[in-house]
Amino acid sequence: MAGERNRIKAVLSGSPAEEAGIRPGDRLLTVDGNRITDVLDYMYYAYDAESAFTLERGGEEFTVRVCKEAGQDAGLDFEDYLMDGMRSCANNCVFCFVDQMPPGMRETLYFKDDDVRLSFLTGSYLTLTNMGAREVQRVIDLKISPINVSVHTMDPRLRCEMLGNKNAGRGIEILKKFARAGIELNCQIVCCPGLNDGRELDRTMRRLARLAPQVHSCSVIPVGLTKFREGLYPLKPFDRELARRTVRQVERFGERCLRRHGSRVFFCSDEMYLKAEMPIPPDRFYEGYPQLENGVGMLRLLYTEFEEALAEAEGPAKGARAAVATGVSAARTLAELRDLAKQKFPNINVEIIPIVNDFFGHTIDVAGLITGKDLIAQLKGRDLGGKVYITNRMLKDGENIFLDDVTVEEAARELGVPVIPMENGGEPLLEVFLS
Repeated sequence: MAGERNRIKAVLSGSPAEEAGIRPGDRLLTVDGNRITDVLDYMYYAYDAESAFTLERGGEEFTVRVCKEAGQDAGLDFEDYLMDGMRSCANNCVFCFVDQMPPGMRETLYFKDDDVRLSFLTGSYLTLTNMGAREVQRVIDLKISPINVSVHTMDPRLRCEMLGNKNAGRGIEILKKFARAGIELNCQIVCCPGLNDGRELDRTMRRLARLAPQVHSCSVIPVGLTKFREGLYPLKPFDRELARRTVRQVERFGERCLRRHGSRVFFCSDEMYLKAEMPIPPDRFYEGYPQLENGVGMLRLLYTEFEEALAEAEGPAKGARAAVATGVSAARTLAELRDLAKQKFPNINVEIIPIVNDFFGHTIDVAGLITGKDLIAQLKGRDLGGKVYITNRMLKDGENIFLDDVTVEEAARELGVPVIPMENGGEPLLEVFLS
């Protein structure tokens, strides 16, 4: 089976690989004499403009020259994307969201990945607890960068407790080793009241800041707690006052880092600002949005893009009645943007409807965790106009399926109007308002 994972499923038409004579069904063995064990080996050794690919076809080995621009993909699609299987998480984190999922959902939602290759390739976060010395050295040798690391605390004892893994403290030493080797690191701290907030958060930020500039950025995120926590570690949610103290604490430390390192390094997620009922900082605060996919600055970027699109928009708006369904946390922002657009286009007629998360519990208020059943239950019977728009973050990547396996088509049938997923960003949002 391991040998099948580097078998080539498809060769892109017109690609350097096709021109070299590589075919679907071939197995890639080496590049320039270096054995290919997974996708990182392939990407690293096949980077150069000209390489010797050794393959196996029908039991016979042969070698071809692949010529391309340096860094260009050769055009190969493998049977297994990673060529080595996905590595699962060995931790039992006290705050793990997967452990707070109800039974009966699709199997993929229960898989916990902790794979350094996915961190580099897709931006996922890993804990470093399941990396052996050989793999650590390979990351350094191949100069794999950036890597995204879930740190949570720089205290080895507390990290073992929070991650539920007696080896979790070792991840701190791996983090330091990567920093010394010049690997760029984006970190995150899931902040849990009573565990790693307050003074402990200060200590963690101080120790991480010593690793700057290799520690390029670090997000501070409030722990997400669903109603499915029976038998789990007794965690408390953030209230407004604690969120405010945490925002001020991180902003103060970020100012110190800005003076010393030329970067704030540490940023609270949008969710922390919303829980604190504090305004989202201005665009320049986010320094190019290094933690955008981790929910840091998404609302500010949305504002910025929306205002730019609005300044260039020409009317009039069609004025058709419609609805935008979103999470409770983002509803106020979308309503503010709609009202801003109405100053220029008064006939905009779009209602912003916050969907309360009855499925996971009301402490979960982001749009990406809204289920199809909650959407239907709270919209059915309402005057929605001609259509309902939702963010595509509510759906499985690349598919029209909600977390609970309700399809967009099923939701539309139940509601009696089209349900239309929309792209994220200020310009797509303005187009919805003007349509």
